[in-house]
Amino acid sequence: MAKTNPFQFVQQVRSEAAKVTWPTRRETAITTVMVFVMVLLAAVFFFVADQVLGWGVGLLLGTLG
Repeated sequence: MAKTNPFQFVQQVRSEAAKVTWPTRRETAITTVMVFVMVLLAAVFFFVADQVLGWGVGLLLGTLG
């Protein structure tokens, strides 16, 4: 494995970090809202699926009624 002195390493890290394209504040806000919406949709879906499966299992085991 090639050895790099610490100064060269820091230079390479700074060079690579300069290539990163950072999102704008607006892009970050939109993405954050989208994540919260998807989490909410997933939570509703799994809640409904859990209720339906619970009802189905209760019906099969005869505990409802």
